[in-house]
Amino acid sequence: MRLLLDAEQRAFAASLDALLTAADTPAVIRDWSRGDHASGRALWSRLARAGVFALAVPEAYEGLGPHPVELAVAFVELGRHAAPGPLVETVVAAALLRGADPGVARRLLPALASGETMATVAPDGAYALDGDAAALRISWERGRIRLSPGHGPVRPSLDPARRLTLLAPGGELLELATGQALTWARLATAAQALGVGFALLDRTVGHVRQRTQFGVPVGSFQAVKHRLADAKTALEFARPLLFGAALTLRPSDVAAAKVAACEAAYATARTALQLHGAIGYTAEYGLSLWLTKARALRTAWGDPQACRALVVSAGDRRW
Repeated sequence: MRLLLDAEQRAFAASLDALLTAADTPAVIRDWSRGDHASGRALWSRLARAGVFALAVPEAYEGLGPHPVELAVAFVELGRHAAPGPLVETVVAAALLRGADPGVARRLLPALASGETMATVAPDGAYALDGDAAALRISWERGRIRLSPGHGPVRPSLDPARRLTLLAPGGELLELATGQALTWARLATAAQALGVGFALLDRTVGHVRQRTQFGVPVGSFQAVKHRLADAKTALEFARPLLFGAALTLRPSDVAAAKVAACEAAYATARTALQLHGAIGYTAEYGLSLWLTKARALRTAWGDPQACRALVVSAGDRRW
């Protein structure tokens, strides 16, 4: 099994990195957190033109995919830059609608691929991400899918850029197979978390090289080196699990990748917070945009306990 990215995939990642760097994503994130979606929608359109959302949509519906490996490549970069919006949820919506009646799929999927429509998805009664920004709102309960007609008030979240709303009940009922929608959700979340972890590590390494104590850089202290090495090791071990899971798309493989990536990102966030000292706690300091996202992604679309249980049960079945 090949777990290294090829030249085309690396070039795709580099192009997204350049796009997101030029977009000044920290400013976009702060606008989005205040409910100002203009800059976020502009970034969404640029990502769509780069083909990010089309990777989850079949060619028959004006997409490019489905291509789970390339989607994982894209979401690592989205996490690295902490891009806001219902990114994972739009992928989930595409995965759900691939199993819909062809007439419904033709009506809804092309707009997701082109970036014209943002989507959010939530289990019935649970909070949906960015329901105030999404035009397509899907309520999902026991295989029954409804297109929600609206949303409730925005509720605060641990990550201010993750704006939570309840979806309005009712709406058009779609009879479709949910298929691997949850698996795609966990794959995209794992990739996003891995990117967040690498961004936190890079920022922390840069900080400890500049911060001095007793006349020398903090990064020269052995204890600091050990903490950063542990974070780097955890992230690098999660990387092949992620891309291996993208190749197989087995639910247990994806669950294992989500645990590894999210736990590595969360551990890196704790290290980053400690090594930054008091400034790491402040909302004004840019590090907070990644710290809060690492914590939120850890439990999104399945907490570590649920994902580990799936891995264990799959192992029992194999034996």
